[in-house]
Amino acid sequence: MKLYFSPNACSLAPHIVLRELALPFELVRVHNQAKTTADGQDYLQINPKGYVAALQLDNGQVLTEASAILQYLADLRPAAGLAPANGSWARVRLQEWLNFIATEIHGGLAVFFNGAIQGDVRAMFLATLCKRLAVLVQPLQSQDYLLGGEYSVADAYLFVVLRWAAFHQIDLQQWPALVAFMQRVGERPAAIAALAAENP
Repeated sequence: MKLYFSPNACSLAPHIVLRELALPFELVRVHNQAKTTADGQDYLQINPKGYVAALQLDNGQVLTEASAILQYLADLRPAAGLAPANGSWARVRLQEWLNFIATEIHGGLAVFFNGAIQGDVRAMFLATLCKRLAVLVQPLQSQDYLLGGEYSVADAYLFVVLRWAAFHQIDLQQWPALVAFMQRVGERPAAIAALAAENP
């Protein structure tokens, strides 16, 4: 498999999960602005959406969207327990969290990468984001991970996008449960290894 990534982008989540599962893979860096890979390929020929992550399977198929990639990877090694069994109520809860992370947290933080978002408009987006972060605090005050005591692919995804808060001077200290969560996930060997590989 090949994982197309850009450092610190949401592609870091499947990168972490690949390492958690000890699956063989090749990292291919994508230059976001130029839409080319490190070896000069036109990335739009691989993923016409133009953004990471993309996972190219050994049969040539390409899967995009972090939530889909994460579930696909977890299902390759179900015994690892990174996603509940398909068809179970717990799996539906995982999908609920993955969708919330993708739309409300990923989207809510990604908007701040646009330097034109300033002043009152920034304050409006920040107020909405804070309400969404408060939703995350509720479960994480009483349990280590989103689904309870067991780490899942949703936690890897949340860890990656919450890292963006620091890039935008959004201090998570006002939510101690989120700070503790970030520390827990950040200390996992797979997260440490993925970050080191992307930011040598």
